[in-house]
Amino acid sequence: MKISIERRPQDSNLMKYLSPLLAVLLTLMAGGVIFTLQGQDPWTGLYTFFILPISDSYGLSELGVKAAPILLCAMGLAVCFRANIWNIGAEGQLLMGALMGSWAALSWMDLEGIWVLPAVLMSGAVAGLLWALIPALLRNHFNTNEILTTIMLNYIALNLLLYAVHGPLKDPHGFNFPESALFTEAVTLPLLLEGTRLHIGLAFGLFAGVCIWVLMTKTFLGFQLKVIGLDVSAGHFAGFRERRLVYFSLLLCGALAGLAGISEVSGPIGQLVPSVSPGYGYAAIIVAFLGRLHPIGILLASLLMALVYMGGEMGQIDLGLPLAMGSLFQGMLLFFLLACDFLISYRFRIRTMSNQPPAHGRNAGVNC
Repeated sequence: MKISIERRPQDSNLMKYLSPLLAVLLTLMAGGVIFTLQGQDPWTGLYTFFILPISDSYGLSELGVKAAPILLCAMGLAVCFRANIWNIGAEGQLLMGALMGSWAALSWMDLEGIWVLPAVLMSGAVAGLLWALIPALLRNHFNTNEILTTIMLNYIALNLLLYAVHGPLKDPHGFNFPESALFTEAVTLPLLLEGTRLHIGLAFGLFAGVCIWVLMTKTFLGFQLKVIGLDVSAGHFAGFRERRLVYFSLLLCGALAGLAGISEVSGPIGQLVPSVSPGYGYAAIIVAFLGRLHPIGILLASLLMALVYMGGEMGQIDLGLPLAMGSLFQGMLLFFLLACDFLISYRFRIRTMSNQPPAHGRNAGVNC
C-alpha cells in the first residue's frame, strides 16, 4: 500500500469560503474535547468562552475594544499578503507605534489645541511606518527574507518598550511600577459610547477597511499588487516595479499597526505599560487569512479573535482555567484553517499493489 498526495484538478471556489467556517466548527469541537479533559462540562466551557463575554451591552462594547487593534493590523497585513510579502512584524510595528506615540503624548499632553491628539496619532503611525521601512530596505537592497527580519524586529521593539517603561518614560510618581504617567484628556481618544471603553479606534479600523477595499478593487495600484503577488515574472513583464510595491505594502502595514499601537495606549489603557499588546499583531495574521484577505471577512474574523481573547479571560475568572487557553484556541483555529485550505487543493490517494499498472521493460519485476 502506498499513500501519496495529489493536486486536485481544480480548487473548489465554494470551499474557499466555507473552509473558514469549517475551521471554526472544528475548533469548537476540539475545544469541547479539551474542556472535557480539563474536567469541565464542554457546553459550559464553550458558553463561558463564546457567549458569556458578550451577554450584555458592556461586553459587546469590550468586543469592539479588543477588535480595534486586531482589525487595523489585519487590514495592513492583507495588503502585504496579497502582494506575497510575508510581513510577520505587525506586532513590533504596533509596539513601536505605542512607544513613540506615548513619548509624543507625554511631551505634549500639557499643551492645548485641536492639533495635539492628531499629532500624537500621527507620531504613532509614522513610528510603525519607519519600523516597517527596515525590512523593506533589507529585502529590496540586500535580498533578505522579510519573514526573518520582521520576526526579529518584533523582539527588538518589545525590548525597547520595556527599556522605556523601566527608564526614560517611567512615571516618577508611579510607586516604582514599570509604567508611564497617565495621559491627560488632550491626548486621549474620545469615546464612542459613554460608560464604556469603546473609543474611536474602532472607527479607524472600519475606515481603513473601506480604504483597503477601494485600493484593492478599484485602483491600478491594487491591480499591480495582486499581479505581483500571483506571479512576479508576469509583473516584471508588464513593467510593474516590484521594489516600489514592496515599499508601499510594508509601509502601509506599518503605519496601520503603529496607529493601532498608539490607539491602544491613548484609548482604553491611557498610559504606556509593558503589556500593551497580548499578541494582537500575531493574531492579526490568523485574522487576515481567516477573513480571506477581504475587508468584510477580516472584520468578522477580528470580532471572532477578540471574542477568543475575552473568552480566555472569562475562562480564567469563572472556570479557573489557565489564560493560555485563549492562545490554544488561536492555535487550533490556525491549524484547522491551514488543514482545510490544504485539502481544498490536494487530496490523499491510497494505492495498493494491485492498483498499480504492470511494469514493462527495464522496470519489470521492480516493486516500489
